[in-house]
Amino acid sequence: MLRVGKLYRLHVYDKKEGRSGKEKLKSLGRVHMTVFAPDGRHVVGFTITQPDIAGMVKRPDLFIAYDAFEVGERGLVATKGKESFDDAARKRLGIAWDSCIIWCGMDAKTTDGKELGYIDDVAFDPATGEAQTFYVGDGGLSQKLVGTVEIPVSMLRGYKKGFMLVDPAAAELALNGGLAAKAGEDFAKAKVASKEGAAKAGKAATEAVDKGSHELGRAISRTAKAMEESKEEFEKASGTPKKKPSAKKGASSQEAARAVGKQLGKMGSMFGSFMDEYKKASK
Repeated sequence: MLRVGKLYRLHVYDKKEGRSGKEKLKSLGRVHMTVFAPDGRHVVGFTITQPDIAGMVKRPDLFIAYDAFEVGERGLVATKGKESFDDAARKRLGIAWDSCIIWCGMDAKTTDGKELGYIDDVAFDPATGEAQTFYVGDGGLSQKLVGTVEIPVSMLRGYKKGFMLVDPAAAELALNGGLAAKAGEDFAKAKVASKEGAAKAGKAATEAVDKGSHELGRAISRTAKAMEESKEEFEKASGTPKKKPSAKKGASSQEAARAVGKQLGKMGSMFGSFMDEYKKASK
């Protein structure tokens, strides 16, 4: 499985024939957004932000199909020539472009109304484009500490008014991957080591307890350090450490995406309009 978060902001290249006849790579821009089929269960491709002409004239985003690139050392390399991009790629895949949707950055809630956070990442099969897992969190310091909720695609129920709708059972899923959870695991291991050591009596028991204590201390230290680093990262991303980040100038891409996710419900499901609103929020 491939995570879309691993592809975000990677350079995208197309193969071109050089003057000497040798193949060379031409940079097209960077991966921007992940585009899903209207059913929301399949990745159909990615938008590519092209660099401005002379640093001033904006150029429209390109679209590259999910099956038309390979991941190389420098980024993504197109593999199907003109069939990799835009209308040719959409026609080849039979994509209903105006009905496509962008999940990443959109809020998720259960069909009975419980809000869970917003979609931070998605795991999908690069061979078929089929989504497997949606990762829901808050994108901030607390997500780094407690992790994300991993919602399987089988729980997806659709889209409504700016929200991804999922089965009510998703509200009962446990958090995964947080630093606090890792510290808890270290504590549990230390506790087990203490009990096993105590059962042996004497010096061996004392050494086991001491070792467990030291391991726990290291875990707590790592967590504290991570909290501080996460806070710094969050403040840099928002651009305004003393104020709540907004989806305006200086805001993070996550904040911009989330703001537009909420606006989508007001505008309808037309993908072209969604793109326009996203760009406004990202400025």
